[in-house]
Amino acid sequence: MNAETDAKSKTIFLVEDNKADIRLIQEALKHSSIPHQVVTVRDGMDAMAYLRQEGEYKNALKPDLILLDLNLPKKDGREVLAEIKADPKLKRIPVVVLTTSHNEDDIFHSYDLRVNCYITKSRNLSQLFQIVKGIEEFWLSTVTLPSK
Repeated sequence: MNAETDAKSKTIFLVEDNKADIRLIQEALKHSSIPHQVVTVRDGMDAMAYLRQEGEYKNALKPDLILLDLNLPKKDGREVLAEIKADPKLKRIPVVVLTTSHNEDDIFHSYDLRVNCYITKSRNLSQLFQIVKGIEEFWLSTVTLPSK
């Protein structure tokens, strides 16, 4: 990438523990016309370390969009969401919960914590690709995001 492309490139932060879902989401994003990079961590502790640029993540890029699973090891996605939205340096980063949970309590609780969007993952491959494409088009192309 050249310097101009780098300036416009978006960083998508995927917090997901399921290897198959990671692969599918990355594959769905691979065909994007929007310059981007996907950074992935597999548990809530690493998610917060990355976002706070701690330890091995001290040079981490601030993401333009966070795709967050709720059911994570070490630190639950609900806790991660609460910490993100309580942190003045992180709270403006859009967070899309992308989870298999249809639980009404999870939905209400996520919105109470100020999630930007709650989407239930489809187990149907073409529907999942459509969902990811819709997220990407809306959050990285349509909306105006806060500057870093």
